[in-house]
This record gives sequence, C-alpha cells and structure tokens, in this order.
Amino acid sequence: MDIAGQIAEELSIGKWQTEAVIKLIDEGNTIPFIARYRKEAHGSLNDEQLRNLNVRLIYLRNLEEKKEQVLTSIQEQGKLTEELKRQIIEAKTQVVVDDLYRPYRPKRRTRATIAKEKGLKGLADIIIAQKTTEDIERLAMAYVSEEKEIHDIYEAIAGAKDIIAEAVSDNAEFRTYIRKVTVDEGKIVSVAKDSEAQSVYEMYYDFSEQIDKIAGHRVLALNRGEKEKFLTVKIEAPEERILAFLEKKVAASGNLTDVLEEAVEDSYKRLIAPAIEREIRNELTEKAEDGAIKVFGKNLEQLLMQPPITGKNVLGWDPAFRTGCKLAVVDSTGKVLDTTVVYPTAPQNKVEETKKTVKALIDKYDISIISVGNGTASRESEQIIAGMLKEIKKPVQYIIVNEAGASVYSASKLATEEFPEFDVGQRSAASIARRLQDPLAELVKIDPKSIGVGQYQHDMNQKKLSEALTGVVEDCVNKTGVDLNTASAPLLEYISGISKTVAKNIVTYREENGRFTDRKQLLKVAKLGPKAYEQCAGFMRIQDGDNPLDATSVHPESYNAAKELLKKLGMGFEDLNIVQPEAGKKNTNGSSVLSKKIQDKRAVAAELGIGEVTLEDILKELEKPARDPRDEMPLPILRTDVLEMKDLKEGMILKGTVRNVIDFGAFVDIGVHQDGLVHISQLSSSKFVKHPLDVVSVGDIVDVKVLSVDTKKQRIQLTMKL
Repeated sequence: MDIAGQIAEELSIGKWQTEAVIKLIDEGNTIPFIARYRKEAHGSLNDEQLRNLNVRLIYLRNLEEKKEQVLTSIQEQGKLTEELKRQIIEAKTQVVVDDLYRPYRPKRRTRATIAKEKGLKGLADIIIAQKTTEDIERLAMAYVSEEKEIHDIYEAIAGAKDIIAEAVSDNAEFRTYIRKVTVDEGKIVSVAKDSEAQSVYEMYYDFSEQIDKIAGHRVLALNRGEKEKFLTVKIEAPEERILAFLEKKVAASGNLTDVLEEAVEDSYKRLIAPAIEREIRNELTEKAEDGAIKVFGKNLEQLLMQPPITGKNVLGWDPAFRTGCKLAVVDSTGKVLDTTVVYPTAPQNKVEETKKTVKALIDKYDISIISVGNGTASRESEQIIAGMLKEIKKPVQYIIVNEAGASVYSASKLATEEFPEFDVGQRSAASIARRLQDPLAELVKIDPKSIGVGQYQHDMNQKKLSEALTGVVEDCVNKTGVDLNTASAPLLEYISGISKTVAKNIVTYREENGRFTDRKQLLKVAKLGPKAYEQCAGFMRIQDGDNPLDATSVHPESYNAAKELLKKLGMGFEDLNIVQPEAGKKNTNGSSVLSKKIQDKRAVAAELGIGEVTLEDILKELEKPARDPRDEMPLPILRTDVLEMKDLKEGMILKGTVRNVIDFGAFVDIGVHQDGLVHISQLSSSKFVKHPLDVVSVGDIVDVKVLSVDTKKQRIQLTMKL
C-alpha cells in the first residue's frame, strides 16, 4: 500500500506533506516540535492534522504488518492464489483482511470440522451440486457409519449442511455484501427489560433508528443502558433480502433444494448474522467513541487554555459540611501562605466566627479573590461569602471553580510530595486556589479523564481516551511554554521530548544548582541528550537569563538568524519589551507589525538561512516576546452576589460561562449552582448548527435567556437565541 498517498487522500493534504511528516516522525521528532519548528518541511500543518496523520500512520502500518502475516500463513498452507494475494494487498481495512483470511485461519473444532473429520465433505459437494432431495437421501446412505458415529442418513445430511454453512459464512464477498446492506437498510432497536422500571434510559425502552443515521451519543447511551441491564439491544437486518442474495449465489443452477436452502439459512442465522451484528455494533461504538473523545479533547483544550488570573493573592475554599470548609491562602506565585478550617455549615453553623476568620485573612494577605470549589456545601458557602463581602469595604470578588479532580489530586502521591505537611483537605483548597491562578499548571497534575468535561468517558476505550487526552495536554503545554525555573515536574513532563524521569531530573538539577540562566544548561541535566534538547528547548522559557531570546519561543537553532534579523531592523535586545502593535489596532491578517518593515521576505529569509514561515514566526515573537496564547481567551466571570434557582424567571437574560459541551448542546453556569442546558437547537438563530462545538467552547462567556426552570428536577433550559 502507498501509505503516504492513502493518508494524503484521507486528510485532504499533499502527499509531499504526508511524506515529510512521516520522515520527521521516524527520525524521533514529537508532534509539538514538528508543529512549531518544522513548518517549512510540512507546509504548516496544525497540531490536530499532525496527530490525525500519526494515528492513521500507526493504523496503516499495523495493517501492512497484518497483511504480511496473513499472506505468509496462507502461503504456508499452499493455498495462496494470485487473485487472493492481490485482494489482500489491495485491502484498505482490517475488516476486509479478516474476511479474506477467514477460510484459511486455523479454527477451533467447529461442527463443520467435526463433519469433515467424519468424511462428509463429499456429501456436502453433492448437496451443492443441486441433486434432488431423493437423490441426496439415497447417496447419503453411503456415508452412514457406526465407526464414524453417523447413525443414519439424517445425521449425515446434517453434518454436510454444517460444512456448507461454514463455507458460506467464510465467503468474503458474501460478508462484504451482508455488512453493507445491513448498515444501509438495517436498524438498531432497543426494548426495556422491565418496562415499569424507572431510569434515565426510558426514552430507549421502545426505540428504533436507522443504523446509518444514529448519533454517537445515542449509541453510547444504548451501550450503557444494556450494560446496566435496563435495555436489550439488537440489530434488525433486512433478512429476506440477504437470504435471497445468498440463495441466488449458492444455487448456481437457480433450482434451490430444501436441503441447500436450510444450510444457507442456518449459515446466516447461526454464523453470519451474530458476527456481523458484533462487527457493526463495535464499529458504531468505535465511531461514537472517536466522536466523544474529539469533543472531550476540545473541551479539555478550552479548559486548560483558560487565561490565568495573575498578580493576585487568592483564598482557596474547599467546602464541606461536617468536616468543615478548608481554606488555603496562595500568593501570586502559587506559594501557600496559610491554611485553616472554618465551620460555617451544618451541623456547626459557626457563621460569624467564620466571617471573622476570613476577614482577618483578607486583611492580612491582601486577598482580592476567593476561589470556591463547586462540590458539596458549595451553595451554602457561596451564600455566606456573598453576605460577608457586603460587610467589608475592600473590593473582593469570588468565583465558583469546577473542582473535578481536586480530590483525586489531593490524595495522590504527587500532592503528598508537594505538601507533605498538609492533609487532603488543605491540599484540595490549595489546588482550588491555584487552578484559578494558572489552570494549565494545576490541571496537568490530574489525570485528564478526571477533569470532568465530556460525556460517557468511563464507557469508552480507556487506552484510546487516555492517549488522545494526553495529546491534547501536550499540545496545550507546548503551545503555552513553561518557565524553566518555576515549572513543576508534572508540567515539565508534557514538554516535547521530556520523559517523567527527565522532568524530575530537571527539578533536581534546579534544587541543587540554583535557577537556570541559559537554555544550554539543560544539556547538563541527567539523561537529557542532544535530541531531547532539540525537541524541548524552544518550549522552555527563562526570564531574566543570560540570553534574552531564552525568554521567547525562538528555538536556539534560530538564534543567529534572530540576531541578524534584529540588526536588519536596527534593533537590539533592549528593544524587545517595548515593541508593541499600534494602539487600538488588532492584527487580523496573521502578519506581525515588524514584518511590514521587511519588503522582500523571501530574500531576507534566504539571506538568514531560514524559511519564510520561520521568519514570520521570529518576527511575531520579537514583537511580543513570550506572549501567552491564553491571553486571547475570555476571563472568567467574578461575582460579588449570589443568585438562587428560585430567583430565575422565564425571559431573564443572564451572562454565563460554558462549562461543558456535548453532542446535543452545552451546559452553561449562570451562577445558581446548577448549570443550565442550551440545547443544540437553541444555540444560534442565524445558522444551522451541525455540532455545538461549531458555536461554543468550554470557558466561553455567553449571554443566555431563561426558557424554563424546573426546581423539582433541578433543570434549567436556556437559549442563546436572544
């Protein structure tokens, strides 16, 4: 197979681009490095395109390996024909290869193999040759044998039919047709195991939908309902049409005998249909999982790329009832300054004592924001905080943050190493404060699956989910870059080319030798060789180091070019921090302000020994050194007062934050502790919305109108059609 050509066609990119990326991957380069520093080589493909390319490359290489194994196996059996060889070589999917290999694959003992052992293959051939029923019964007498445990002609004929059934089932052409017609015309149906039972699956108690039309989230819901034993799910195929096709194919003479018809029907119902049903449901599940993982990945990316709230001391508040609310004061650098426990909620209800303690912390540490976890007792804590803020003159705001994964982190080995003197509650409070200050740096400490965005994440292939989400985290961390002198080991290990061991070694080197002042010092870190340095250096930032370029995303391999470029622009390193875009003007064409000073970019790039794309990247970086891509995201909504669900009225227009995006809509936090749903049909009045991600992303600040409120079911319906 021409793997590069196949991938290029699938992804609608140039074959030369695919070949270039494959070469770079085979040389040991990581996706973030290829995406950022090898743009000329592959034509500026983005992270998502590169990861999709890599996934397909792995699949197709595994497919080629499978083909080799199959060809070798059939060749060793002496059954490999030129036509079969051609079909296997040209196969584009694993399913087709499996179908072609099925007749030759070593089998466990089946009814057909037992019948063959008894010498009934000849009788099967007689039946296929369309003898009359009388002839078959007469000829079957010759196969009756006490020695072979064939006691009468009916046992002989039954064994022969088993051989025919397996032969029909093993035919690749038949399976391909049946699979296609089942997908095109079949339905997936579900019924309740107990129609009286109450569950979230009630809409699927009597459900039917075309296989080729069913949405991924419904497939995953059916799977879960079946797993939890509320539903019975099956595929309904156009059985009559399929049997007619098989009978026509098997009965070459067109005169189908009853015996052959029975063998064909048995083949379909006993062997083919269950296998095809498994394949189709697996394929539907895989496709649904891929879609869900993609949505999960987009949500995670938006969550990780939320802008940090910098330069402020934050009070982290981990709410609880009986055990009290844990508080942690964190300074603007993320250092924990103080921790305590207050008991404003039931059963203690020490509200005034809590207010006194919190006011003292606000005054002592100049706190301007309180970050409150959204778990148990969050609502009660929020009401106390909102009431207290009215009593103080200092401008303090609060925000409810999603604490998903905070408890996972606080009980982890990593948290124990980071805060050995704290209990899990104090660690959780510190994490809640820090995830407001720098969401990316804090959330990388948690398994991406525990962060709480997405849908049905526990029902899907965990390996595939984990790999995809790890890729998202890698892309976000490398897109942002890390401060080499402050980054934690969990953050560093997501940097291109850095393993867990090397990440720990970097932190150890920093502790033993003091802060890094030059990127080249990375080469002194244990187990960090030249290749790893090449991969990671551009993503490591050093503020106030020996070389100002170390604070930028300019790669060390381009330092000489950057210095020569500065000379051409009549600038020095001292000018880097003052070059800004013209006031009030937003750059919309992708070119930097500095790039306008260069008339012939191609000539300048050639003179500097770099590509035009690299030249433009360097110009953008010199214009705004160490820019944080998260600055372009909307800041979270900070509050000073509390709104309750009972305060909501139909028609109210509110500002909210998108918390989660799923296939059928988006959940929006409007400050009432219960997210409202904007159904996909309510996302836009100006265009048809194919998927919610086309309109909204996690972290977006949106205006919504209240459609309905059901306090009993705790449901809020919202619309963005204003």
